[in-house]
Amino acid sequence: MLDLFGRYRGTVRRSGLLWVNPLLLRRRVDVRLRHWRSEPVPAADAGGVPLRVVVLVVWRVRDTARATLGVDDHEAYLRECVEAALARVPVEMPGGPRGAGDAVAETLSRLVATDAAPVGLEVFSVQPVRVEYAPEVAAAMHRRRIAALDAQHRASVLTSVVDSVEDTVTRLTVRGLVELDDYERKALVKDLTVAFCAGRGETAP
Repeated sequence: MLDLFGRYRGTVRRSGLLWVNPLLLRRRVDVRLRHWRSEPVPAADAGGVPLRVVVLVVWRVRDTARATLGVDDHEAYLRECVEAALARVPVEMPGGPRGAGDAVAETLSRLVATDAAPVGLEVFSVQPVRVEYAPEVAAAMHRRRIAALDAQHRASVLTSVVDSVEDTVTRLTVRGLVELDDYERKALVKDLTVAFCAGRGETAP
């Protein structure tokens, strides 16, 4: 890019031997398609839980005059656009609703492209490549996930035990091996439940 006393005078995009007025200030601007992988950027999910997100941005300088004269540092400006977009868009952890990741990437790309366009930057995509809980909540969220998985496991085991007990009692009574009144039936169910849970390493409720 060429400028004279702070005024834009043009951009040279071809290579080879060229004569340039020595009074013109020359600035090199990379106009190739570029991929930028960000550092972890603060974000949040739909519930407001703090996250850290690494994004991959595909972009290029489209207007060298705006990129050079419009802001002090167009790369720093692009980072600020990404941070601003992540502050506005809820991000889902991996394993969330199907298609949520694509929707987030599409929204981020649109917002960043809109904010960066006035300074001559063309943004093609902003794709989250890593999402994790912020350090201050990571341990608590890990414990919550473990507790949820444990509760699911216990519920599954209890359902299996109840089905086994019901099947056992039904077979005993149908075959006439035992005759039980309501009290005896409840006592047998309780004893079998305790025995089955003990055999599975679980504590009976």
